[in-house]
Amino acid sequence: MVSDVRLAADIGGTFTDVALEARTGEEHHQRWTAKVLTTPRAPEQGVLEGVRVVLEKAGLAAGDLSLVIHGTTLATNALIERKGARTALITTEGFRDVLALGNESRYDQYDLNISLPEPLVPRRWRLPVPERLDNTGKVLRPLDEAALRALVPVLRKESIEAIAVGFLHAFVNPAHERRAAAILAEELPGIPVSLSSEVSPEMREWERFSTTAANAYVQPLMASYLGRLEDGLRAMGMTAPLFLMLSGGGLTTIATAARFPIRLVESGPAGGAIFSAHVARQRGLSHVLSFDMGGTTAKVCLIDNFAPQASRTFEVARVGRFRKGSGLPLRIPVIEMVEIGAGGGSLAHLDSLGRIQVGPESAGADPGPACYGRGGTSPAVTDANLLLGRYDPESFAGGSLRLDVKASEAAVTTNVGQGLGLEPGMAALGIVEVVDENMANAARVHAIESAKSYEGRAIIAFGGGGPVHGCRVAEKIGVDRILVPSGAGVGSAIGFLRAPVAYEVVRSLYTRFASFDLVGVNALLADMAAEASSVVAQGSFGAETTEARIAYMRYVGQGHEIAVPLPTRELTSEDVASIRAAYDAEYARFYDRPVPGSDVEVLSFAVTVATVIEKVLPAAEVTDAPGPAPIRTQRVRDTASGQVADWAIYDRTAMAPGAVVTGPCIVAEAETSTLVGPGWTCRMDGLGYLELVKEAA
Repeated sequence: MVSDVRLAADIGGTFTDVALEARTGEEHHQRWTAKVLTTPRAPEQGVLEGVRVVLEKAGLAAGDLSLVIHGTTLATNALIERKGARTALITTEGFRDVLALGNESRYDQYDLNISLPEPLVPRRWRLPVPERLDNTGKVLRPLDEAALRALVPVLRKESIEAIAVGFLHAFVNPAHERRAAAILAEELPGIPVSLSSEVSPEMREWERFSTTAANAYVQPLMASYLGRLEDGLRAMGMTAPLFLMLSGGGLTTIATAARFPIRLVESGPAGGAIFSAHVARQRGLSHVLSFDMGGTTAKVCLIDNFAPQASRTFEVARVGRFRKGSGLPLRIPVIEMVEIGAGGGSLAHLDSLGRIQVGPESAGADPGPACYGRGGTSPAVTDANLLLGRYDPESFAGGSLRLDVKASEAAVTTNVGQGLGLEPGMAALGIVEVVDENMANAARVHAIESAKSYEGRAIIAFGGGGPVHGCRVAEKIGVDRILVPSGAGVGSAIGFLRAPVAYEVVRSLYTRFASFDLVGVNALLADMAAEASSVVAQGSFGAETTEARIAYMRYVGQGHEIAVPLPTRELTSEDVASIRAAYDAEYARFYDRPVPGSDVEVLSFAVTVATVIEKVLPAAEVTDAPGPAPIRTQRVRDTASGQVADWAIYDRTAMAPGAVVTGPCIVAEAETSTLVGPGWTCRMDGLGYLELVKEAA
């Protein structure tokens, strides 16, 4: 008897992935998956098609669904491509240029011709209003309501579609922003208004204004899209609630997502990190690297103690590749990862020096790589993999898409091979080796920036391309163990099904330990916990929840904060000393020793409420056994040696627990293929996951 049917859909740049799980008991469930081409002009159509396909596979109807979870990069793409709404910023008089000035830092101090990201709101739409609060929230100058109303004709004339309101010190006292929102709603009904005191109630004007402007910029687009998607699902007969994946790894209601769409910018990649964390818990691997390679991008994320790294800052639309500080800053809860333009659709070309360059431009789903036969003429990574013999043109994407080998040869030869004097196979090898090195380099940078290493780690590879490129990337960064879970081709969608319903509230309240405002802090934390709980309650359906509290503090005079956990109860005077000691210890962990005699200041607090994560079953122990007979052989060119040889092709569904095959070979399945390189051994574990181990290990 089916008791619970959950569906998750993840929109990528090339493919839309759908996963459906029907639970028939406490520990047993069945899963069906589908991968369809993304429909960029109307993304909801790809989701609806994927839902139809997976429901048909499962023999279920839309009315049988208990829960639908969705993640999308639509907000991210709108910011990168500058395809959002015509947005105005109303701000405190004298501060209209905060978005342009930033914090006056340069991500490359020696570049005299440095390019900085243009603000989302041009100067003519950044409109000042007389008002002023001090840093405690005291009104120094009342809001000039007449001046605000005088801006309405300007907003109408400029056909403004969304408004961001960011006043100085509004994170302490939101009264002026709320009054401005009421006036704008009266004068301009139907125009969405984003308040900095709601979107990002923290100090630092640039980050707060930037995040609020970005929220307003994508709000009309996302609200319209989410409305069309929900209407389409309801028309199919769905009665279940629709939840959205947040960048921080939790789920929230569609109403909250439509109000704060900026929290969705990394929702798809976050699902992949949650998926990896779940797999790590199942296998008892406390230190892993999540490697998610899709059709447009590759994402790497360090996971320690079964939890992805988290951050409160994020940059989008960087103008400098791998350059911190070269993008638009966002202050939102986010899973920390590195994302680069290295996917199956990433395009290859020769630069002015005759070097192969791959990405960040992508063929996407339309027209797609040349081999898709949809009009693409530039070579993509998928074209190169096809020419290397890694894909069977008849069974790609479960046989739903037949690949054109001749089109790949023509694209690779024209754009890369001729310029280097290489035949198509060697040109394809160069393309794949470059993209593998790009991904390995991103992984190295991520580890260095996190002060961590890859020693003793395993890679969890998923996405359409992760298992294809996993061995080579692992060799480059010195990892000798890889896990390819079942459903790897749609890993992010499966990750949505593992995510808790969660919400984080962040607010600023300045206090020093020498004069700690115990009453004010307790009142703030209680209010934050109530807000987070109210959001989670809309989707938790009475499930057990947990709460976590964090304070962000620093020594007086320093520029960066350190996060310190707080007790999840009302604080007492005894707690103040223990929290200060915890900060000193955490500071010493980062910088070897504390700073004696220096006072500590708290800048902001965060409270997260989440449903309890489901317990996982450990992997069953299985005995090694011979692998199945190969279903065929393929001529494959090894990227490490350049040699062409016959590789055995195995059907993953024919591999029993304990089955062992040795490389070089390919283990094929509907949504992806796992390449087992020379010197690697592949074994099916008790969970049905492929475990690849380098023989030297």
